[in-house]
Amino acid sequence: MISKYSITAIILHWSIAFLIIANIAFAMIPAPKPIHEFLMDLHLPFGMLVLLLVIGRILWRLGHRPPAKPETLASWEVWLSRIVHFLFYALMILVPLSGWVWMSAENYPVSMFGLFEVPMLPVDQSKAFKEVMHERHEVLGLTTLGLVLLHVIGALKHQYLDRMPFIQRMWP
Repeated sequence: MISKYSITAIILHWSIAFLIIANIAFAMIPAPKPIHEFLMDLHLPFGMLVLLLVIGRILWRLGHRPPAKPETLASWEVWLSRIVHFLFYALMILVPLSGWVWMSAENYPVSMFGLFEVPMLPVDQSKAFKEVMHERHEVLGLTTLGLVLLHVIGALKHQYLDRMPFIQRMWP
């Protein structure tokens, strides 16, 4: 019997994964200005949704233990898994927060699909601060991309090389 994550954990995992991958694509796709602006109009609220969902995921995780890892994992794999998951949680908070701070510094309101605007943060609006926040947001986003690739490679390694049913643990 495969030890699976709860349906709530699975829904949160895949919702957040979709939003993060879409946001990385929106930011990296070279496009003409009108298309780029449309993608950014999605990028901003998607980022805020990531922040909201990851807070929900953390709260869920506090009351619900994940399934045990297979005993066949090497100690270095368990250690690396813990580091990667910690970094994911940190980045899932820091990337949207840095974007929110940056947009607040730019005095650019984040519209949640035209329904309402996210309140702006009271931050420095100097050109230097805006540039620093832009750079930090991009670096954190690229770091997230690298971590996503590491996560996918690890899942595929366990599934196909080690023949452990890892993907089924998080599959609906």
